[in-house]
Amino acid sequence: MKRILLAGACAQILVAASGMFAAATAQSQGIETVTVTAQKRSESAQNVPIALSVLTAEDLERQGITKVNGLQYATPSLEAVPAFGSGQPEFRLRGVGFDDYASNNSSTVGVYVDEVAYPIPAQTQGSIFDVERTEVLYGPQGTLYGVNTTGGAINFITNKPQDDFGFGLTADYDSHNEFIGNGYVTGQITDGLDGRLAFITDQGGSWQKNRDTGQTFGKKDTTSVRGELQWTLNDQWNVLFEGHYSNDRSQPTGLYLFDPVLSTNPNNLTGVTIPAFADTKKTAWGGSATFDTLTGIAPTEAPFHRTDADGANMQIHGNLGFAELTSITSYETLHRREYNDWDASQYALAGTYFDTSAHVFQQEVRLASNGDDPFSWMIGAYYGRQAMNERFDSDFADSLGLATDTRYRQHVETEAVFTQEEYKITDQLKVIGGLRYDDDKRSLGDFVLNGIFLPGAPVFPLTPSVGQSIDNARLSGKGELEYKPNDNVMLYASVSEGIKSGGFTTYNGSQAAPPLKPEVLWAYEAGVKSNLLDDTLQVNGSVFWYHYENQQIQSAVWGTTGPVGSLVNAPKSHVYGGELSVIWQPLDALRITQAVGYKDGKFDEFDNFLDIPASVAKCVPASICVPPAGTAVYDNKKGARIGFPPLSYNGSINYTWQLGDYTLDTGADWVFHDHLNPLLLGPVYYVKSYWLTDVNITLAPNDGPWAATIYCHNCTNTKYDTTRNFFLPGIDIAQRGEPATVGVRLDYKY
Repeated sequence: MKRILLAGACAQILVAASGMFAAATAQSQGIETVTVTAQKRSESAQNVPIALSVLTAEDLERQGITKVNGLQYATPSLEAVPAFGSGQPEFRLRGVGFDDYASNNSSTVGVYVDEVAYPIPAQTQGSIFDVERTEVLYGPQGTLYGVNTTGGAINFITNKPQDDFGFGLTADYDSHNEFIGNGYVTGQITDGLDGRLAFITDQGGSWQKNRDTGQTFGKKDTTSVRGELQWTLNDQWNVLFEGHYSNDRSQPTGLYLFDPVLSTNPNNLTGVTIPAFADTKKTAWGGSATFDTLTGIAPTEAPFHRTDADGANMQIHGNLGFAELTSITSYETLHRREYNDWDASQYALAGTYFDTSAHVFQQEVRLASNGDDPFSWMIGAYYGRQAMNERFDSDFADSLGLATDTRYRQHVETEAVFTQEEYKITDQLKVIGGLRYDDDKRSLGDFVLNGIFLPGAPVFPLTPSVGQSIDNARLSGKGELEYKPNDNVMLYASVSEGIKSGGFTTYNGSQAAPPLKPEVLWAYEAGVKSNLLDDTLQVNGSVFWYHYENQQIQSAVWGTTGPVGSLVNAPKSHVYGGELSVIWQPLDALRITQAVGYKDGKFDEFDNFLDIPASVAKCVPASICVPPAGTAVYDNKKGARIGFPPLSYNGSINYTWQLGDYTLDTGADWVFHDHLNPLLLGPVYYVKSYWLTDVNITLAPNDGPWAATIYCHNCTNTKYDTTRNFFLPGIDIAQRGEPATVGVRLDYKY
């Protein structure tokens, strides 16, 4: 309640301030208006009653963001951490996230490229290139975006073909011998038909070494290309065809042991103590002959990514007079092969291999009213179909004496209809309402779990689980009030419902874990957006309260080999917090930004969490932990904090100098990432907070086509971890963040 009262007081101050400074100084021409399509209409970001962050192409380039994971360092309250350092991202927005290293369950944060959804998390790991802007939408977006956007949505809007001929090239080289090259060409092909071709390639960049062999590690090898054709039939109709392809032959960021693996550890059959890493920039790996037989991966082969993704979509836009018609048809494929070492040693304690094939078809059609009438509306329908085949192999030769091979097929079919209406009660007051009905059907079949046992290892039963299915049919909605006391300030308050589909634990077939129930989130939010001091100062803020039902949580069950990861539902929980962002441009040459986000949350009901240390203490001492029946200990986490970083902060300052015929642009960006205390893992896996700072200096002729930039990322060479975890108890691993990087970048645009 105090936060809501504080937000109300701030809103009153802003309203008063907007009147006081209506005739402010003309030293600056004002902050440039940013157009977004957050509500699937083109409108100013300051007129959208949604908390959002917008990053332009210049913002992304300045901060060196070429992957979706990098957005967490430019966006308050956003986290995007690879699970165990893998190519499986775990997104969290305002504390709403989902910890899962399998591929089959959807994220709570939807990711879209030109309104085409990437519903499988591994799909999001391609390069960001030739992008006009990125929109990060906070809070449930279920009405317009559907299920699996309980946390929010990330929209990438690409540059479109142009009539006039143009091309651009960028070459980037840094101190880790990483080269990034990207470019585009656009222009008219024939009357009414424009085209655009863009690409990016990322090569090199190894900054780690194997602590046992000295071998360099972490090289990047990715290439992406996108082609677009825009066919303008007349003033009312146009069709956009888009196709893309990307491949990834990189090495992942390696892990390190932050604690020794003791020889007495039941999960260590090597008979030797494996020391912790003194140099956290180093890593290690090693497999077994058993795993080689199963996967063809040699024991000395380094971890790798081998991913191919491609797709195409067609977008039709037509003016029917009374309404705009939009049709989006898309088809995406993904083939992901990935080998990871999750014990960071030369031994085969915990190695994993993913082989995932997925196909996604989607069709959306919608109508949106035209005109300036007080009443406006949008109606639409959506259909999606996913098919996934996944193989997940684990190498436990030196820990449990076996290797496992898990295979399954998953099918998802989603049907939805939706509508959103707006009504201007007065010129100042608007009411917004929306409804959406989603029917999301998921089925898991052909599930097989096989094992290869080393001679002399205990043999335990590996039985295939039965087929599973779940139907996530639900009506969700949104209600909102928008009030503009004057042209410079907008106040809004909303209540909305978000839904995340139920799903399946696919890496625990021997336990036949029950399907997850759908996750439901009720969101209550209030905010303000303002343009002050003659549009030279922009202040936006929001506060929120989330009520969770059946929040999906990574826990564990007790199996024949000890604790085995399993997804469960926490019946009730809540999250609250807010964001505040400020952009101040007192001069055309000077721009300062500040953004802060805070969140906290607790479980209100959650009594089915497995207490792993207490269960291990009751386990029969053996190389493979075989507990007597009924010894697993479950802990009631009611009142415990949900594990996510409470505070996030980022800012920037940019000043442009005029040097005769040249312009010198100087800037610095900084970010604070708060500590992570993962409740469900324990205090050993506490991740410390850290600061990162970037600096950029760009020289360009006033009217010339080129620009040269010198930059540094993590200029202070901060030593930090992005995550800490374990795959087997007593094998404690962490992922080190990238060290200081200095580089040069050359741009040419015609």
